[in-house]
Amino acid sequence: MAPAKIRGTVNQLFQLTTCIGILVANLINYKTDQIHPWGWRLSLGLAVVPATLMFIGGLFLPETPNSLVEQGKLEEAKAVLIKVRGTNNIEAEFQDLVEASEAARAVKNPFRNLFARRNRPQLVIGAIGLPAFQQLTGMNSILFYAPVMFQSLGFGGSASLISSTMTNAALVIAAIMSMYSADKFGRRFLLLEASFEMFCYMVVVGVTLALKFGEGKELPKSLGLVLVILICLFVLAYGRSWGPMGWLVPSEIFPLETRSAGQSVVVCVNLFFTALIAQCFLVSLCHLKYGIFLLFAGLVFGMGSFVYFLLPETKQVPIEEVYLLWRQHWLWKRYVEDHDEKTDQ
Repeated sequence: MAPAKIRGTVNQLFQLTTCIGILVANLINYKTDQIHPWGWRLSLGLAVVPATLMFIGGLFLPETPNSLVEQGKLEEAKAVLIKVRGTNNIEAEFQDLVEASEAARAVKNPFRNLFARRNRPQLVIGAIGLPAFQQLTGMNSILFYAPVMFQSLGFGGSASLISSTMTNAALVIAAIMSMYSADKFGRRFLLLEASFEMFCYMVVVGVTLALKFGEGKELPKSLGLVLVILICLFVLAYGRSWGPMGWLVPSEIFPLETRSAGQSVVVCVNLFFTALIAQCFLVSLCHLKYGIFLLFAGLVFGMGSFVYFLLPETKQVPIEEVYLLWRQHWLWKRYVEDHDEKTDQ
């Protein structure tokens, strides 16, 4: 529902509130960790609060104009569109929604259509590439196992929880930065710049651990602090780029006829790789040791290359016009033009 010029900022509210939730959860864990022996029960039980708020909020949540048009409730859709735009001058946008809905209604099987040749850019970039790479940065592994990781670096149990809280505070700061930069600098710039930063941080952390930690060597406290700062900088880079962009860009590039199917695949791929990385990280950390950070560095390098060569800039492009970007791209135009030629014939 967001206007194209501020769509990135509005979309980042999702990332910001998620990060605030993670930070609050960490603060709660830090406090309840000091309550023995039932503090962990309190920590789990407090999850009822946000769940209740989500349920009550859902009862009052209005339908989107897109959804109402798809249901044939055109007048209601127009009323909602006027309300969210704050103006009566919405005829052109409303007509675009109606036309897009009619095109979508002609598609009988959206999941099969998602795999059609003309939708190859959306499938490769939005449905598979970005959600998979978002997890292959190793970010969620760092968040999941930050206390364990910091303990292994020589921090105590309480200190490791504090360090974990620091990384989550960095995520909140990064989300705020992303809200103000996504529509100013563009999606590609944030992804490429952050990929370079994250690559450097992972290489430095990996090399430092290889030289100064393990095989009986005790990590100096000062060096451990430096590693915590580097990990926080890594989190800061991720939180303003791959974290939010992994959701923002897919939400922008799917046409209406495949949007529901596409977003479903995005979530499925994201959660699959979340579970995969979560299950494999500790085992990989034990076997690869410092090498796990070099592995993530290599993956980040590949992700940056993926964005550089395959992702066009979607900043301030109306969703209904994103298909024009594929026609101008050096690779994707081959797929789109083939479809256009067949349609003309």
